Amino acid sequence: MKWDGNISFYGTDDLNQTDQFYRNNFNLKLFKDQEKCRIYKIPGGAMLGFCEHMDVLTKNKSPIITFLTDDVDEIYEKLSKVKDIEILSEPVHNKEFSIYQFFLKDPNGYTIEVQNFLN
Repeated sequence: MKWDGNISFYGTDDLNQTDQFYRNNFNLKLFKDQEKCRIYKIPGGAMLGFCEHMDVLTKNKSPIITFLTDDVDEIYEKLSKVKDIEILSEPVHNKEFSIYQFFLKDPNGYTIEVQNFLN
């Protein structure tokens, strides 16, 4: 088998608000606008899609959208200054998984993790 990429899709009730959040705060580039869905390129080859015809699933435990970076602290400082972003935690070393991470919420209620693998 040969794979050419990956797209993970999530539901949204407000495509424009979601678009602004990911473009302005995470610098994601729009790959394709399908009117009901928008797909964004993530450096490294993956893609992230949001669709209005899908349910937002955040009830009991949200799926986690994880962004990998060496600049966890820098991104935390930037995003913690944005008034409409709900930061859930400060950056911490997670010894169990050997990662450095923090969490926030997107406008749909999905949990976003920004992390760096330490090993």
